[in-house]
Amino acid sequence: MALQAKIKDTSFNVGDKVRVFQKIQEGDKIRIQPFEGIVLGIRGEGENKMFTVRKIATGNIGVERIWPLNSPWIEKIKVIRKGQVRRAKLYFLRENPNKLRFVKENESRKAPRRPAAK
Repeated sequence: MALQAKIKDTSFNVGDKVRVFQKIQEGDKIRIQPFEGIVLGIRGEGENKMFTVRKIATGNIGVERIWPLNSPWIEKIKVIRKGQVRRAKLYFLRENPNKLRFVKENESRKAPRRPAAK
């Protein structure tokens, strides 16, 4: 089970909130469309590695997209918020999105503890 992945010098983990900029071809024009959501899981190895992103669309409808890591249609990926989770796959968010409270913000940004005064 993969817990992290890397696309063009941007690494992300399961539980991170990401914005994936995808190229969309309309006729002979190509435009960029962002897709923002939480990484539910990363699977596969090497060339076959894929990741799943889920967002809540208008009307509380969940939308999931799966991309291969080496897809030429991914322009870039931006990590909006780092998440800290205790599971490799967050499929339980499909059933109850209110359980998003289990995806805590990564605590690595907190200031280090000061030593106790003597």
